[in-house]
Amino acid sequence: MADEKEIQQPMDTATEKEHEQFDHKNAAAKVIHDARLATEKEHNMTLWQGIKLYPKAVAWSVLISTCIAMEGYDLCLLSNFYGFPQFNRKYGEQLPDGTWQIPPAWQAGLSNGANVGEIIGLFINGFVSEKFGYRYTVMTCLTLIIGFTAIFFTAQTVIDLQIAEVLCGIPWGVFQTLTITYASEVCPVALRGYLTTYVNFCWGLGQVIGVGVIKSMLPRDDQWSYRIPYALQWMWPVPLLIGICLAPESPWWLVRKGRIEDAKKSLLRLTSLDRETDFDADETIAMMVHTTALEEKITTGASYLDCFRGTDLRRTEIVCMAWAIQNLSGNAFSGYSTYFLQQAGLSPSKSYDFALGQYGINMGGVLGAWFLMSMGLGRRTLYLGGLCGLCTMLMIMGFLGLVPESHRDQGALATGAMMIVWALFYQLTVGTVCYSLVAELSTRRLQIKTVVLGRNLYNVVGIICSVLSPYMLNPGAWNWSNYTGFFWGGICFCCIIYTYFRLPEPQGRSFAELDLLFEKGISARKFASTVIDVFEEKGVEDTEAFHRYEDVEAKHWEEEGRGASVAKV
Repeated sequence: MADEKEIQQPMDTATEKEHEQFDHKNAAAKVIHDARLATEKEHNMTLWQGIKLYPKAVAWSVLISTCIAMEGYDLCLLSNFYGFPQFNRKYGEQLPDGTWQIPPAWQAGLSNGANVGEIIGLFINGFVSEKFGYRYTVMTCLTLIIGFTAIFFTAQTVIDLQIAEVLCGIPWGVFQTLTITYASEVCPVALRGYLTTYVNFCWGLGQVIGVGVIKSMLPRDDQWSYRIPYALQWMWPVPLLIGICLAPESPWWLVRKGRIEDAKKSLLRLTSLDRETDFDADETIAMMVHTTALEEKITTGASYLDCFRGTDLRRTEIVCMAWAIQNLSGNAFSGYSTYFLQQAGLSPSKSYDFALGQYGINMGGVLGAWFLMSMGLGRRTLYLGGLCGLCTMLMIMGFLGLVPESHRDQGALATGAMMIVWALFYQLTVGTVCYSLVAELSTRRLQIKTVVLGRNLYNVVGIICSVLSPYMLNPGAWNWSNYTGFFWGGICFCCIIYTYFRLPEPQGRSFAELDLLFEKGISARKFASTVIDVFEEKGVEDTEAFHRYEDVEAKHWEEEGRGASVAKV
């Protein structure tokens, strides 16, 4: 009995000593210490270690990102339905020669209807997902998709199709950005580049499935040739909805909302018990708390207007331009490869085969980009190098316009082939890496809204490019033909200059490090080489994020029967 008392007494003394030291200052020091350890572990984590530690995060991120495939599928259907006689007879007008065709005005309206809906959905996402969380926002949008697809399936007039395009565009707009932000927040630094760029793979996946369905419907000569593809849109939302009901919420979002205990539970659901690293959930949560506190100190608010204030103005500008450059680098021109191949004598019936191949290139390009990133090539390096290669190819396509008329077929064939190579190079670099850049270069507090602004600029630039491109290539309009390559090559060269001076390198940086690099105004060319210690920053311990963490710790001490005397400011 005496021995038990002697053992119990030191334990009680130690408990009282720990309790006495748990004041505001020491609580802040504990957060910073744990956050430093978690940051060092993330920096030292290899790709394979990240996969073994966060296999569930990879799976959930892949599941939610697959929502993007729905948009790729539908937009692929729409562009290909314009060549379906049955579709044109149902929704088009009869021409003097007896054929049926969707009027050009309605073609433009249907194509841009989805863009309008997406712009609306993007802005809504900036408010809704930050307030209600990522899971509930995605689940609501998937439910809406199930209902809106019925409009496609039962549409009797082209007006019905227009309504369906606009309404479906709203949840698609939400998916365009929410999938990227979720992927960036549930995975460590080692996996961030891969999971954020997987979104681009999903675009290609939806388009490949769409073209495959279209090809299978070609032999049909009835209304089901276009109604079956529309009905197959229901194959996406139901299984996705079931899966996302079970998905964990982003722990970063939960930390921002002060739900520290829920954030820890969510983090544990994203990780595996079979770990090779000395992972500690408390340390990782402390890193999130520290980063959130640092951003509260740097950023005054979390509204759209705050995206244009202080250091966030620079970050918003870079994110917007990174996405706009996707279209400004000649993406609209590259979509006309089948046009030049047909000029070279390729039969129109083969156009679907080439479209299928080009969408397959989109998917292969993402895998190639992953390989390049695994070799250590940075995001800035890939983006800038990709623009240089794209600019060169665009200029070559322009010079192919100087081929004599006697060799016009060979010139058109070379142009079409060059466009396919351009598409592959684009997906290896700019087309894929952009998704990682926009997810990493914005603050956690303003990430959703910053990415929304960038994606909306992408949509606006895309609309402008889609209007200009037909005029440039149409023989009855400007008839620039290959010389269009000079125009886009010049624009692409301007993008190279912007990228060199303004686009920083985020590879291997924690979110807190990126916050401090932007706050200190470090040049984009020096981001990778600048040594910085985010834990020397003063004043973060007086933010709401720290106080919320202390409240949780105090509650924990009370539940353990040790009492709590956390100083509150």
